[in-house]
Amino acid sequence: MTDPALVPEHSLAAGTDEERAAPRSDLKDAAGWIVFGVAVLAGSVTMDRLEQQNINPVTVPGLLPGLLGIAMILLGAIMAARSWRRGAFTTPLPPATPHRREERRRVAIAVALCCGYGIVLVGHGIPFWLASTVYVTGSILVFQRISSDPAERRLTPRAWAMALVIGAAASVVTWLVFERVFLVRLP
Repeated sequence: MTDPALVPEHSLAAGTDEERAAPRSDLKDAAGWIVFGVAVLAGSVTMDRLEQQNINPVTVPGLLPGLLGIAMILLGAIMAARSWRRGAFTTPLPPATPHRREERRRVAIAVALCCGYGIVLVGHGIPFWLASTVYVTGSILVFQRISSDPAERRLTPRAWAMALVIGAAASVVTWLVFERVFLVRLP
């Protein structure tokens, strides 16, 4: 078996484990992670510190998101440096394969569903468990509907029931863990 690092990127078959992202594509992803990390860090810094309630500084609400934002920034910078070292500015982008186009489409759908969940459903009067059930159930059905397998694309009553059971179970478990274990009140 040949070492994937020695095989030219344009000769790798789409959809295989050996497929590697083009350096310029990695650089774009790195920029996205850095921007997202900065946004998370900014959001965590502007959160209420609850100082008036004598909260221990180690348990302030923005600490974990802030640390995660810093980690995203650092890992994005490492990814950017790696892609730059691999020739991000000198290597042309390979032509998009059908596999890559499908990948991009699925990522765009996932981002749209997550934004819909975070912006529309959560925090606007709908109970968290219901919003999460709608989100998880909807996500399962959407991704099942765009499956490449024609048998999976059919949304039978059984598929709807399975998606609803999984969505309800996931949302109730998440709600219980946050409310009972972490003692975090969810909207």
